[in-house]
Amino acid sequence: MNMRAAVVTVEDILRYHFKDKTLLQDSLTHSSYSDSPSYQRLEFVGNAILGLVLAENNVFRDYPDLDPGHLSLLRTANISTEKLARVAVRHELYRYVRHKAPSLEAKVSEFVLAVQEEDGAVTYCGSVKSPKILADIVESVAAAVYVDCNYDLKALWKVFKRLMEPIITLETLHKQPQPVTVLFEFCQKQGKQVDGKLIGSGSSDQKEIAKLNAAKEALGKLWKLQPSETKTGGGNGADKIEGAKHKLNEICGKKRWRQAKYRYALPFFLELNSAFISENIQLYTIRK
Repeated sequence: MNMRAAVVTVEDILRYHFKDKTLLQDSLTHSSYSDSPSYQRLEFVGNAILGLVLAENNVFRDYPDLDPGHLSLLRTANISTEKLARVAVRHELYRYVRHKAPSLEAKVSEFVLAVQEEDGAVTYCGSVKSPKILADIVESVAAAVYVDCNYDLKALWKVFKRLMEPIITLETLHKQPQPVTVLFEFCQKQGKQVDGKLIGSGSSDQKEIAKLNAAKEALGKLWKLQPSETKTGGGNGADKIEGAKHKLNEICGKKRWRQAKYRYALPFFLELNSAFISENIQLYTIRK
């Protein structure tokens, strides 16, 4: 498909018709395609403007009592590289990017196939690392719309709200916690420290995926080994344990992980620190 036809098709996807179609043309041009200006300048603007428009319309207004830390977590989740890459796949924007980099084609195809094979419940942390070019496309197209509509945030959001759905909410984060984030929060709340006992590891030819796999394995062990509240917490401790098991099994099902097997380890206390991830993606625990 030539660029003129691509512009028309993408306008139909966006449901927005450009006054200056060169903006959209540039937003769909990778830097390897040297015959025309690339999307790099637009992507620079789009990165900031998507964060702003999401913060204003779906974070700040929807959660008036939420603290800044959780507001930031929600905004980041909605404009992460993987989330935006999935937007590019869902609406097939990747099909209309012109480039001269064959290696990009293979990476994009691998990610597209992985997303298509999912059951739709996965929001992030898929099995294949998202290529940055896919997120760049979404950001550059957003900037093109923003500039073309005379820097009107409301007009931009009218176009992009539909594209960005499903918006990641606080409920989504609770139901599908990001493994590394959960481990960091656990460390901070429990005041954990590090030692040299391995509790989780992950392997992949991609460092970020290896880290996620390690975090998933460690989470399962931490949830199993965490001391029971029945020792000090009164009569509802067993209910809380069963509730936690049910929640973990639900997460495993959605993520297509193997179901957890439970065992008690009462002589041990786990301690973990936010520095738990080493250069070779290993997670450690201390025994007392």
